[in-house]
Amino acid sequence: MTTEEIRDYSSVPEAIGCSNDGDPIIQVRNIRKWYQVNKGLPIIGSHDWLKAVDDVSFDVPSGQTVGLVGESGCGKTTTAKMVLGLEDPSTDGGVPVGSIYFEGQDVTTLTSAGRREMRRSVQAVFQDPWSSLNPRMRVNTIIGEPLEINTTMTKKERDTRAGDLLAEVGLNPYQGNLYPHEFSGGQRQRIGIARALALNPKLIVLDEPVSALDVSIRAQIMNILVDLQKEHNLAYILIAHNLATVRYMCHRTAVMYLGVVQEYGDTEAIFAEPTHLYTNALISAALPSHPDIERDEIVLPGEVVSPVNPPVGDVFQTRTPLPVRKNHKYTKERPPLVEVGKDHYVVETPWSTVTGHDLSEFKLSVDQEMG
Repeated sequence: MTTEEIRDYSSVPEAIGCSNDGDPIIQVRNIRKWYQVNKGLPIIGSHDWLKAVDDVSFDVPSGQTVGLVGESGCGKTTTAKMVLGLEDPSTDGGVPVGSIYFEGQDVTTLTSAGRREMRRSVQAVFQDPWSSLNPRMRVNTIIGEPLEINTTMTKKERDTRAGDLLAEVGLNPYQGNLYPHEFSGGQRQRIGIARALALNPKLIVLDEPVSALDVSIRAQIMNILVDLQKEHNLAYILIAHNLATVRYMCHRTAVMYLGVVQEYGDTEAIFAEPTHLYTNALISAALPSHPDIERDEIVLPGEVVSPVNPPVGDVFQTRTPLPVRKNHKYTKERPPLVEVGKDHYVVETPWSTVTGHDLSEFKLSVDQEMG
């Protein structure tokens, strides 16, 4: 497969909020992941579907970070697993629903050489730096393992490469002779980053890379990731709960609820003018930068419904204010993303700040709540 064939984006379908312009490493188009869940006794045909991801699309350009945010169970990790090839998209009649494109080519059509190239080019850094490192291996061996599998480098060359990577993430090359238990949590995460860099990837999936670390260490790791991105023109997919991390690192953000993207676009545009009610609620729930800062909490009505057979059409409808639900006729069609500003898209719903509704009826003063 030639470079020209890989870089041909003409076959990639267009999607709202996504563009074939630029140099995207990964393009996700309308992917779905449903898991079959049996109901009671295992009778043939008696099952439900857990809809983890449903019709998700986004692009990940070179040198940029796309953030996937939302509550636990919203589908962001499952989406990342499909990008990594750890999960396959669901099928309908044996045909995959949606597609993932690597440098312009559908991954299902890649040759063996193309699949190997993709595996080398797409790496991951995991949440827990302890469980992701083999405690019986020295650090040089951990970092050099991808090189041993994918290259013809000698042991000496692999150790030299490991030392260079350790220096790149702020550790000393001699520490490659140590074992993971001899490092702190922040240092172990640096080792995980070095291992992900071993094969010179183009995309790294960051699965909550700083959430397990002390607050004092988080900024150091984030700065390392940002510096590495600039130096190597890396693309990142960042999965995170911490919105401050997302705002600092991400160029674009997708807000997910029950497996569906509710708001998507430029990160600063979303944080400056959050449009969807769910996005407003997430931002209001984040702690302020200083304890003396007064803030209002947006309280959503209802409870998060089960992803097993969620509402048809607008999955957020059960969290929409009751007066609005009564006055709006929901359909079985999934509401589309509509553009509400430059590089800013939101699901078209009967309630949003764009249509002139006031958030004040959902705001609960934290002082009042505690007093």
